[in-house]
Amino acid sequence: MPRIAYFGPSGTFTEMALAKLESSAVFDGPVERVAAPSQGAALDLVRSGDVDGAVVPIESSVEGSISATLDSLAIGPRLQIVAETELEVTFTILARPGTELADVRTLAAYPVAAAQVRMWVARHMAEAEIYTSASNAAAAEDVAAGRADAAVSTALAGERLGLIALATRVADHEQAITRFVLVTRPRVAPPSTGVDRTSIVLELANEPGSLMRAFAEFATRGIDLTRIESRPTRTGMGTYRFYLDCVGHIDDTAVAEALKALHRTARIRFLGSWPATSMTGTPPPSDEAAAEWLTQLRKGVADR
Repeated sequence: MPRIAYFGPSGTFTEMALAKLESSAVFDGPVERVAAPSQGAALDLVRSGDVDGAVVPIESSVEGSISATLDSLAIGPRLQIVAETELEVTFTILARPGTELADVRTLAAYPVAAAQVRMWVARHMAEAEIYTSASNAAAAEDVAAGRADAAVSTALAGERLGLIALATRVADHEQAITRFVLVTRPRVAPPSTGVDRTSIVLELANEPGSLMRAFAEFATRGIDLTRIESRPTRTGMGTYRFYLDCVGHIDDTAVAEALKALHRTARIRFLGSWPATSMTGTPPPSDEAAAEWLTQLRKGVADR
């Protein structure tokens, strides 16, 4: 039975994402779930060999990329994303039995969750002071332990801890989606499906035009970039890594050519190619006709 770490404790959206991956037959059978206190800790368990994979959040449609996950993927021994899933994210306000909404003076919340319910809290719990928790499930545990009056959390965490729901389906934005990824040690990428995502990290020379030249490797080959983001390397002011997602698979000729070209001039970390749950953008062009034309030229066949 494979051991799969997840950003815990039990009751987080990440555990729900792991359950969704299990039900969609990403794994060959049941898995042993291993809770980790942070995204980085979950990924380090993969690097050490203590687990076979880890599920971590990587992007929110409301708050953008999850920086803790991106930073953890960029440093240390390389890991690889092999699958993804998406969850619609709405929150439950949890409290101990007997608590009313008007009684709440301290509200435990994971910072990403707090940002997604800021307006709702201002309207309905204006007197509440935010208490920072380590995760959505940890916020519920803080309430159960008496460290806060209520929590921005999940229904699953409330059921596990015997808390009551003061409000459900709480969110400032409709159709808030978070994308989660399954990460393993490096291996052969899942087969191309025609609806795939490839992700890399680039460290470029600090010279004029280096970023433009990197982008040109994709543009000239008709590869659609769906995410472009910079994060500091934390080695000095003005030094950044660039995280790029594109439509396509490493087995697509255009994508493979772009990766080879980038490798000649930049430090590149391949984070994986895998089937996308939902994809907007244009797949890379096929090179079948051009490849056949070149084959015929090498055979000495005249153009027709």
